[in-house]
Amino acid sequence: MTDSRPHVILFTTDQQRGDHLGIAGHPVVETPNVDSFVQRGAYFPNAYTEIPSTTGARRCLLGGQASHACGLIGYDSAEWHEPNTLAAVLAGAGYHCLNVGWRNLHPRRKLYGFHNVICHELREGVDDYWDWLRRELGPAAHERTHGADANGWLGRPWPYEERYHPTNWTVDVTLDQITKRDPTKPVFVWCSHLRPHSPYDPPQFFWDMYHGRELPPPPVGDWAARYDVPNPGLSRGAWYGRLTPEQLQRMRAGYMGSVSHIDYQLGYMMERLRTELGDNVLWVFTSDHGDMQGDHHLLRKSYAYEGSARIPLLLQYPAGLNLPSGAFPQVAGLQDVMPTVLDIAAVDIPPSVTGTSLLRAIRGEPWREFFHGEHSSCYSPANAMHYLTDAREKYIWFPVTGEEQLFDLVHDRQELRNLAGDPAWAERMTLWRGRLIERLAGRGDGFSDGERLLLKPGGYGAVVDKV
Repeated sequence: MTDSRPHVILFTTDQQRGDHLGIAGHPVVETPNVDSFVQRGAYFPNAYTEIPSTTGARRCLLGGQASHACGLIGYDSAEWHEPNTLAAVLAGAGYHCLNVGWRNLHPRRKLYGFHNVICHELREGVDDYWDWLRRELGPAAHERTHGADANGWLGRPWPYEERYHPTNWTVDVTLDQITKRDPTKPVFVWCSHLRPHSPYDPPQFFWDMYHGRELPPPPVGDWAARYDVPNPGLSRGAWYGRLTPEQLQRMRAGYMGSVSHIDYQLGYMMERLRTELGDNVLWVFTSDHGDMQGDHHLLRKSYAYEGSARIPLLLQYPAGLNLPSGAFPQVAGLQDVMPTVLDIAAVDIPPSVTGTSLLRAIRGEPWREFFHGEHSSCYSPANAMHYLTDAREKYIWFPVTGEEQLFDLVHDRQELRNLAGDPAWAERMTLWRGRLIERLAGRGDGFSDGERLLLKPGGYGAVVDKV
């Protein structure tokens, strides 16, 4: 007998900003396919990542866990030993679980509960996409033959035909795997894209959508002068610095083009799967973290600022799920995806999960008061941070230096003015600082003694000792 539970497709991007969606009100970026989720689904405009870099964020996503609970508080290539991953739990409940594309989990081919994994992993000998590209185009073919770096700010069009782009490959292989699934079981598919993560290299059509257009200027806060370093001699992988107007335009056009390219491929995939799977499909669209894109003269990720920490998060309901549709203001995170999927699939949520099903927010039930995220020392020891936000205000604390920042997101979502030293905001500073002191006191890792925040001037690592 065929299982009637909904199929689940988790469609993720890497490094996609939460404001780079049409539905988010972006004045330039076009994402018509993901925007349409809201017609029969839910959009969370105040979604954030617990850990704004890839590996930790994906642990939060696939384990339904907050930072620290997932064993990481930053970026590290450590093996993950969580037995109750989303795929493992769904597989145990009878789902056929498939994973295609970019993972950045370690070891890179560990299954983590999936029945089959086809990788795009940027490593010789383990990257199925690279092997395919060379079979198609010859031994000299390479994803980065155009010279743009995988962690840099260079932008330019994709040099090969569009069908050879990894975004197209990821969708094509996903569709092939779904057609070859076990037809007696519901399928769970994680279709995971590397883009719009650099290199910012969309196919020519999508490059032309944005290159040469007038783009909104990147915001620069009153606190960001330290990052205003001229470009000459700046590494193409730099994490801060002032690009020339031409470099900034190419980077941002390439990034926006990559966002729209993925959206078009999402639309293609959805159209194909209407025939293959019908309407009994839960779609989840999200990203692991954002990309600063020159905001405040910062590049890349790992920051608490909106460009890095805010993410897209949307659901499209399976047929028959009678829930309100629209935008929901509750502050949500990656840890909420796993319990949401399990809730809709009628599968028990394991006790290791710290997140909450988004169905509670959609139904108007009690929700968290605020959200916590963090990142250990990365590009510079001083960048290590903790942050709290309720989507109205954001408090940031830097444990290495002791610096604090406070932003009024209602009136200043671009974080132009740091209110931490403003006497009019002293009471709010005390409130937020107290919340973080209480939040960290129970962890036992030296950030709080229950009465004050404790500095770590020597910096600290990403792996959590969970004895």
